[in-house]
Amino acid sequence: MFRPLCCVVLVLIMGLQGCQTHVALPPLPVWQSPEGLEHAELGQIRELSSGRVLSPEQLVVRLARAPRVLVGEQHDNPDHHALQVWLLRALGQYRPQGSLLLEMLQPAQQARVEAVRQQAQLPANVPDELRWQKGWDWALYGPIVEEALKQPYPLLAANLDDDEVQRIYRQPPVLSGRHSTAAAVRQVLAEQVRDSHCGLLPETQLPAMLAVQQQRDRRMAERLLAAPTPSLLFAGGYHVRKDIGVPQHLADLDVHEAPPVLMLAQVGEVIESGMADYVWYTAALPAQDYCASLRKGH
Repeated sequence: MFRPLCCVVLVLIMGLQGCQTHVALPPLPVWQSPEGLEHAELGQIRELSSGRVLSPEQLVVRLARAPRVLVGEQHDNPDHHALQVWLLRALGQYRPQGSLLLEMLQPAQQARVEAVRQQAQLPANVPDELRWQKGWDWALYGPIVEEALKQPYPLLAANLDDDEVQRIYRQPPVLSGRHSTAAAVRQVLAEQVRDSHCGLLPETQLPAMLAVQQQRDRRMAERLLAAPTPSLLFAGGYHVRKDIGVPQHLADLDVHEAPPVLMLAQVGEVIESGMADYVWYTAALPAQDYCASLRKGH
């Protein structure tokens, strides 16, 4: 006896629904930054290609399908780092994590990272054991590092060593590839370098500083390709931007499937679809004039 086609389809749908399991995600962290707590976008996750607002679970399901994921942060925002820990745990509920890469770690620290990972328990002085650089606030990054060190997957350096930076600055190498070397990419990055130096950087030093920025991005792309998958990269927002950062270098390294980019952004910031695939709006820090002290010295 044959069933009508509509009945067969209904049975298949019901069967698929019955096979789905609901994953209990960890609770979201409480906002720590003091600004924007009444903002309409606070906590929203937006898919930039469609403008659609996603739930945290919908975001995690999408990211869990990708072999590589890039997450951009504002370095001094505690909410961004709390959400990064949450992402590590949430993605782990859907599939085993392959590796975590950090802009904040240099190759010279990798052996120390491995030595700490081999210990039965984390030592009391993890930042000392890793020779953690003081420029990265351990109060913000410690929870991410310690979470990763307790896991079976590797924690990997994604940056350049200091001596490499000095060599690049003294004699900038030629960057290969047509995507990362495009005039539009270099123009945006040059403006970012100027702004990050408060407009005080002599123009004669701009090519060297731009070379350092792009060689950092190239290193992150290379390390991401070499890392066990599924892999996650946590780095500053400019490094992961689709239009100027690591994705451009991945394209130059013949990666045809661009990894999804999630940008963590403070409410009120404008993140366009050309910059990322998803944006998660967080509470904001009070506005600061980071350049005020530098300008006084000039």
